Amino acid sequence: MTAFVASFMLVLLAEMGDKTQLLAMAFAAKYSIQKVLIAIFLATLLCNAIAVIAGQILITIVPIKVISLIAALSFIIFGLWTLKKDKIKDEDKKRSGLGPIATVGIAFLLAEMGDKTQLATMSLSIKYRDMFSVLMGATLAMLAANIIGIIVGSVMRKHVPEKAIKWFSAIVFILFGIISAYRVLIQEGA
Repeated sequence: MTAFVASFMLVLLAEMGDKTQLLAMAFAAKYSIQKVLIAIFLATLLCNAIAVIAGQILITIVPIKVISLIAALSFIIFGLWTLKKDKIKDEDKKRSGLGPIATVGIAFLLAEMGDKTQLATMSLSIKYRDMFSVLMGATLAMLAANIIGIIVGSVMRKHVPEKAIKWFSAIVFILFGIISAYRVLIQEGA
């Protein structure tokens, strides 16, 4: 029980104000809350499972800075893609085979790979050696933090025009990508 509580509290605190919480707000403004929640749960469960089970192996194969940089660049690309979607709605629907759950899930998975909460989850699994409790504590904490983002996003959806939400989302994605890439590159030089 200690591993679960410690994991829940640490990851919840780390996730507050994190980029995925803002992602939850943005996606909830665009898609149904149920689909966003399902995607967040599945993505965070997978991400935390990777952290708990294969985190040590991943770090020995691919440096965490490389994973973090790829995730940062994907945010910039996703932000630009969001703006493009605004201009070519019908054509985009024909090309994309991804639905809301896959889109949100992939974005969350990329955002969390190499993130501080994933690293915290790896450390907690090593410290407590209770993989299931750490996995559940970290996953439920991330879900709780992102529910807050979803509630804010669903309120925005009712009161803010869709075009403004798309531009806001694109700007948030691009800024987080730039900031994350900058941090990775600065840490690389340090």
